[in-house]
Amino acid sequence: MKLKMMYSFLNSDINIIEKRLEDTIQAESLLLRQASLHTLQAGGKRIRPIFVLLAAKFGSYDIEVIKNVAVSLELIHMASLVHDDVIDDAELRRGKPTVKTKWGNKVAMYTGDYLLALSLEVITDLNKPSAHKILSNTIVEVCLGEIQQIKDKYRFEQNFRDYLRRIKRKTALLIATSCQLGAIAADVPESVHKNLYRFGYYVGMSYQIIDDILDFTSSETALGKPAGGDLLQGNITAPVLFAMENSEIRCEIEKVNENMQTADIEKIITLIKQSGAIEKSMALSDHYLDKALDILEEFPANRAKKTLQDIAKFIGKRKF
Repeated sequence: MKLKMMYSFLNSDINIIEKRLEDTIQAESLLLRQASLHTLQAGGKRIRPIFVLLAAKFGSYDIEVIKNVAVSLELIHMASLVHDDVIDDAELRRGKPTVKTKWGNKVAMYTGDYLLALSLEVITDLNKPSAHKILSNTIVEVCLGEIQQIKDKYRFEQNFRDYLRRIKRKTALLIATSCQLGAIAADVPESVHKNLYRFGYYVGMSYQIIDDILDFTSSETALGKPAGGDLLQGNITAPVLFAMENSEIRCEIEKVNENMQTADIEKIITLIKQSGAIEKSMALSDHYLDKALDILEEFPANRAKKTLQDIAKFIGKRKF
């Protein structure tokens, strides 16, 4: 089953969120408006808003309240992508030119800042101070993760603790917060929204590890960027760390630099794929996925629970 079919019963509410996103990014500045709209129209799975909606189904569901949380979380995600593309000097995202490519680094950075500011403005419509604090803390952690990723580029001596902390901030926290804030907006008990946070965290860790695997195993067409692009940019991910347990492969990986020729990086990708690192990374992803599914076992049986289970399994096993 395709991902969108799993949550098709939410389509009318997703359309409301999409319209709210379009309305929210209508800046007075034409340039800022164009850059923000370009980011929005670049596509994406809207995973974070989906998690907001599904988590809210465990409480008093009101789309007029929930939509502001969903929009806020998606704006933060969009902002992080725009900033990422500047940091990584990325020309393409999902096969389309990035904001940085079309308008330059300065416009891209201000666009990302603008989207972050909008996320905080939108969430003020939710009259729950605890939610505002959680969201602010999440933004701080995401920013710390971005800085750490810059510091960790080409730092081949890093370990798994460094990597896991980085992907927690890069991906897992925003998904965890999406689940928690969706639940808080729907007035669920504290124990429930904390468990949904944990579920989102584990799903987010699995999700990012799979992303890091796909950077080596998927095609350039599917990725929208060259295979092995993360390693070429100096990002040390789970497959790389596992492969470097072999001292001979480690020596080859440590030669990677941003000016490396395509043929040379392709040889290293082949070594990583032959080392067993992909299989070990899949096992690590499965570890987090299993933890997420175990948490859901505690929840009452309903359509939201079944959909969360299906989505978790899908994104933890995806091949593209």
